Amino acid sequence: MRDYDVLVIGGGVVGSAVARELTRYRLKIGVLERESDVCTQTSGRNTGMLHAGFLYKPGTLKAKCAVEGNGEFDRVAKELDVPFRRTGKLIVGFTEEHRRRLLAMIERGRENGVPGMELIDRARMDEIDPSAGGNFAVFCPTSGILDPFLYTIALAENAVHNGADYHLYTNVTGAARLDDGRIVLNTNRGEFSARWVVNSAGLNSAVISEMLGIPGYRIQPIKGEYFVLDKKAGVFAKIPVYPAPTERNTFDTHATPTVDGNVLVGPNSFPVEDGEDYSVSRSGMNGLQESGAKMFRHMKREYYIRTFAGARPKRVDPQTGEIQDFLIERRDEVPGVINLVGIESPGLTSALPIARRAVRLIEEKERLIPNDAFDPVRRGIRRFHEASVSEKRQLVAENPDYGEIICRCETVTRAEILAAIHNPLGVTTVNGIKVRTRASMGRCQGGYCEMRITAMIREELGKAAEDVRLTNGRSFMFTGAVKGGEQA
Repeated sequence: MRDYDVLVIGGGVVGSAVARELTRYRLKIGVLERESDVCTQTSGRNTGMLHAGFLYKPGTLKAKCAVEGNGEFDRVAKELDVPFRRTGKLIVGFTEEHRRRLLAMIERGRENGVPGMELIDRARMDEIDPSAGGNFAVFCPTSGILDPFLYTIALAENAVHNGADYHLYTNVTGAARLDDGRIVLNTNRGEFSARWVVNSAGLNSAVISEMLGIPGYRIQPIKGEYFVLDKKAGVFAKIPVYPAPTERNTFDTHATPTVDGNVLVGPNSFPVEDGEDYSVSRSGMNGLQESGAKMFRHMKREYYIRTFAGARPKRVDPQTGEIQDFLIERRDEVPGVINLVGIESPGLTSALPIARRAVRLIEEKERLIPNDAFDPVRRGIRRFHEASVSEKRQLVAENPDYGEIICRCETVTRAEILAAIHNPLGVTTVNGIKVRTRASMGRCQGGYCEMRITAMIREELGKAAEDVRLTNGRSFMFTGAVKGGEQA
């Protein structure tokens, strides 16, 4: 049995934020993540928005944490070396009913403490982004865009740098309590024990909550499908463009530029039974084509390079189905458990504020000794394509591996791939390299570089062909030799 002071179940953006905050104290921390990486599910399958906090009911945790997370993110992005742009956002309208809803949204934003929101006309919209649809809009200057993969990875790597242990491919299957009060977690990789367990299991948070002794919660997965548009479309997208909110105060399809120059169009939104079914439907994509064109005037099929889907873990009332707020709780009758249930959007923006509240619940029960050696800084992989010509020459002179391009579409070098393969979390999948470097995210979607990356994983880590995975234990890159030939 492996013993810890605190075990975090789930290594997504919130779980990794919790782990990082816990390393500010002298604690032995373990993170149990059942997937191959920290950003394969909800944390990596979203729009990558830094939300301002104007959409949520005043006084809720969603509103408070979004505003708090938004306000600190310039500093956080600098500390963790995460790509981030405070672009602002347009929420556009076409009708007088839309105008009414937008004015109500501005008022809600003011109540929540969101600064600078204003209603603007078409002429002002054209100054900000002429590619945006709509007759008028709300402009919110504090919204932004970030890389959700790299933010999650950065939190996790910084937690590891400060002493946390990550256990990937580790699925929690049961829980028990010892006579001394410690909690034992049963997993497919043996037993783990701790004084405290933080449930940050996302789509499975209600299941884990019941396992830990707190039943009664219901998670309704809400699926969303997306188009990824080529950087040729990205040159027209200056700012995220959202439609006026619906009667239920939610958003339909929007168009969002990414920090790397692509455009995401989506999501649609519908309830599903299986929150981990990431397939996309023809009908869904046809609907996105139509609705996306209203938001982004350059929505053309020639720009489509990929589709994907994600799911948000909405906590709903078991009787009425009404959507509930974030849940951050500690119950005296179930000691040692911190429960985070229903952490959906704006969870990416809210990750660190949620983490601080979770740690505070532990502090209320025991004195935590500060870790004087805590280092908030993490440095990412140096991106060759972002360097100036003189900097590129210097990089190649210092390390010849910067002189070999592996991914032509995104100009990713051998040096960057090697750095990703030897990442601090021990991730060894092809997609793990992809999200750390952008190799295979370009126009050809890996047609040129994917086999080269696979070969490098095999060479560097001494893996057999059958042991290399695309994403997880079930996604084999190879299953055997082709046409009776000998295996490489």
